[in-house]
Amino acid sequence: MNHREASVPSSAPQLGVSARGPRSTGPRRADVWSAPGRRLLCAAAGDVQKDLGEKVKKDKVVVFIKGTPAQPMCGFSNAVVQILRMHGVDDYAAYNVLDDQELREGIKVFSNWPTIPQVYFNGEFVGGCDILLQMHQNGDLVEEFKKLGIRSELLETEKDSK
Repeated sequence: MNHREASVPSSAPQLGVSARGPRSTGPRRADVWSAPGRRLLCAAAGDVQKDLGEKVKKDKVVVFIKGTPAQPMCGFSNAVVQILRMHGVDDYAAYNVLDDQELREGIKVFSNWPTIPQVYFNGEFVGGCDILLQMHQNGDLVEEFKKLGIRSELLETEKDSK
């Protein structure tokens, strides 16, 4: 398989996110910006977001999953890996969010999407498992892969069955 499993070193502060948005894990935001010792934390959080922006643009297909493509650790991550596999997409970057809590929380802030897995095509956030599954079922995924210069193996299977 050609997918690359990547991990990110822990160097930034932990970010808190819930389905309703950032959760309070300490002082109010205004306090964080104004407290002398805390400016560094905000700068480091900005670095995490910049780093994520670079990661999602590095490859045509990038996924943030729980586990690895060889060993997904949740059903939704497994479904994303299986959908990509069905289409013959094996050249993609995969980031295991279980290896790095800052990556796990940071990607949720970056995309403004509260759940993992997350899928990106050419640096653009596509969605999670449910969106990828829907795109697969209605044929949109084949078209999106075509835009990326990726020929879905499902087209070959369909052609062979005719």
